[in-house]
Amino acid sequence: MATPQAIITGNRDERRTLIVVFLRGGADGLSLVAPIEDDHYYRARPRIAIKKADAVPLDDRFGLHPNMRPLEAAWREGDLAIVHACGIEEIADGTRSHFEAQDSMEHGGVAAGGWLGRFLRTRPAPISGALACVAVGKSLPECLLGAPSVTVMTSLNDFALGGESGTLRNQLERLYAMETGQLGAAARDTFDAIRRIDAMRSEKYMPGNSATYANDEFSTGLMQLAQLIKGDMGLEAASIDLDGWDSHFTQETLVNPLSTRLAAGLSAFRQDLGERMKTVSIVVMTEFGRTVQENSAFGTDHGRGGTMWVLGGGVQGGRIHGDWRGLGQLEARGVSTSYEDLPVLNNYRNVLAPVLLRHGGHTADFEKVFPNFSLAPLPLYA
Repeated sequence: MATPQAIITGNRDERRTLIVVFLRGGADGLSLVAPIEDDHYYRARPRIAIKKADAVPLDDRFGLHPNMRPLEAAWREGDLAIVHACGIEEIADGTRSHFEAQDSMEHGGVAAGGWLGRFLRTRPAPISGALACVAVGKSLPECLLGAPSVTVMTSLNDFALGGESGTLRNQLERLYAMETGQLGAAARDTFDAIRRIDAMRSEKYMPGNSATYANDEFSTGLMQLAQLIKGDMGLEAASIDLDGWDSHFTQETLVNPLSTRLAAGLSAFRQDLGERMKTVSIVVMTEFGRTVQENSAFGTDHGRGGTMWVLGGGVQGGRIHGDWRGLGQLEARGVSTSYEDLPVLNNYRNVLAPVLLRHGGHTADFEKVFPNFSLAPLPLYA
């Protein structure tokens, strides 16, 4: 029996929704957003570079991976912003462990709990409720540690009490009907949430605006988040992963299908929500990028600078934000010059900060969210 872990929020759809997509494994930003006008790129990757003729042109420097074409409309319509040369500045040369990098990024530095969990807790009006914060998957991501409440679920079917008969739920409702105050209100909200989820499950979900979701875990997870948003369940924050990006060998065999899933899922979600995307922000991030130089196995190794994406309402999209110095100014690996890295010119926290401001955060609280870091938020919003 799946057990709700907290109570449903009473906010319904009054607040905005922030969704964090983590590309685990170190996604190659130089393939997803290729510097197709930089000759250094093609010299460093003679076999695996994205061909200029195949790329989806973004501006006079970059092009999207051809499998990311479903997101071209979001870029052209100003709903998608990209930050290149992005990542964790403080991880020095030699520290390229997936686990260490993910841990540092999800914790927002050396701090207890996760950056998103601390944000949700330190806001002027902290959220509460099982369906106010959802992690799609089998485990709680580090970024949500310390959140007021989180429900971890692989599907909406996980949010239930007592199976289909409802006997246990009815007994609990009678029990908590005698409670007053916050406990009674919490219980009533929980039972209301379960009934509404039951109603969702009783009918086949029909995405809006003729959107079509692919039949994979990532797209299915996004579709269920869309259901919660459109069902006014009070969803304010969510996380979902797309893993498998560790492309040491034959990189194309990994990046091609994963980039297809990423673009298809995000595009379908955006089309499904339509006008409601104005109140939704999606942040796409990864623990680090890949080496600029391809290796002998037609792949790339753990690097430094990667990419982050922000999709949704209010963002100044259709442009690459942040510092970019080209591939002529790389970061050497200590004494070795065999492989050079794209440096981290834009700290990931300076990408997250303006998004959090849009979702009710205050700069006065950011010392708690990102302790011991001097923020310089990028101007992602007007």
